[in-house]
Amino acid sequence: MVEGIDNGSLCLFTYEIIGSIYVVFGKDRILLQKLTWQSFIFSFVLVLLPCVIVGLIFGHLPWWICVGLLGLLGWNYAHQLKLSYWLWQDKSMTPPTAKGHWEVIFYGLLQLQKRNKKRRKELATLIKRFRSGAESLPDALVMITSDGTIFWCNKLAENLLGFKWPADNGQNIINLLRYPEFARYVEGKRFESPLTLSLFTERDVEFRIMPYTEDQFIVMARDVTQVKQAEIARRNFFNNASHELGTPLTVLKGYLDMLEDDALNHCLPPKALLTMRAQSERMDKLIKQLLALSRLEYQVQASYKQKISLSEMLIALQLSAEALNKNAHEFEFHIEPGLFVLGNLEELRSAMNNLIENAIKHTPKEAKIVVKLEANYNRTKVKFSVQDSGQGIAREHIPHLTERFYRVDEARQRESGGSGIGLAIVKHVLSRHQSELQIVSQLGKGSRFSFSLALCD
Repeated sequence: MVEGIDNGSLCLFTYEIIGSIYVVFGKDRILLQKLTWQSFIFSFVLVLLPCVIVGLIFGHLPWWICVGLLGLLGWNYAHQLKLSYWLWQDKSMTPPTAKGHWEVIFYGLLQLQKRNKKRRKELATLIKRFRSGAESLPDALVMITSDGTIFWCNKLAENLLGFKWPADNGQNIINLLRYPEFARYVEGKRFESPLTLSLFTERDVEFRIMPYTEDQFIVMARDVTQVKQAEIARRNFFNNASHELGTPLTVLKGYLDMLEDDALNHCLPPKALLTMRAQSERMDKLIKQLLALSRLEYQVQASYKQKISLSEMLIALQLSAEALNKNAHEFEFHIEPGLFVLGNLEELRSAMNNLIENAIKHTPKEAKIVVKLEANYNRTKVKFSVQDSGQGIAREHIPHLTERFYRVDEARQRESGGSGIGLAIVKHVLSRHQSELQIVSQLGKGSRFSFSLALCD
């Protein structure tokens, strides 16, 4: 033992010197950096170095190292207790005081809590904005999990669907909307097309379900009662008007037949009779097209199983078109034999005939009309196309051509005798056969109308 200095005093003196070195050279640098192996080794050396020095001076080095390790272990346990108390019992944001690497850990946890608090605040603001926006939408919104459990709905869902919020929180939507069609729609998870239901409240509601996040969905419900009633009224109007116009038109055509008789043809000039006959036939065709369009729009989608030979159908249409055209145009038909599809014979004949007639009406006399029916290279689809040599159609008109009564040029349409319904019929026929009309046109060079259907063996 050194004279005048005991073991404890020397140990405390050594700790004070090394602690001062740590404060001057280490503390600020550690607080600004994350913990590393180097910082742990540095702290370990700071703790054991005084014990090693005392052990070398007074002997019993292993015992002094054990004392240092026990002190280090007790110091860590004390800070773990502080951490546990702060996390589970203390409600303040201020971390407990600490030394060494525990000060870095507490500081890091404090920063993590501040970031989480900021994120929670941002998330709460985002949710508040979302719900505020959802309340202003014209649709009822219900948010469900993948198994149908409701966890939020807006006020319109309470009014339209009869939900009660928050009483219905956690309820399964199938238990609240007890309709077999809706249950199959939700459980089937095939949400490509909407579902329209007539509720017990005598409302017609259209449901759409869309993925929101992982394992969560948004159910959108819209009241379409007035829309459906308007569609029914419009359909009834077309049907009634068509039938009511058909009766006097039949009488008119009968009297025209009488006037064309040789005994009576002196009553009216021949030109007047021809004009009356042409207009009556145009009116008769318009009525038939309106009835056909009405049936297509409101008829339930069918699953077609009838095997149809498009090649034979187009050959028959070719003979009819050439006979009616009387060599006014130059026809080119390219028909690949043996092409069959599944569909409705009358609907497809109507669609193909409308496209051919449309080309005849808008192609100058003696100009060429090319009609093709051919399979693709791997024989999975058959393509029908009609290329005319007319004036062409401006690009801005093409998206509207399949709308009812849409006319690109009123004067030209009157000259050709078109009704503005033919392409609308084609559109609905192709939609029922899982296809769509493709239109390519260039002003001054003509237009091409085409569609493709799945080929049947």
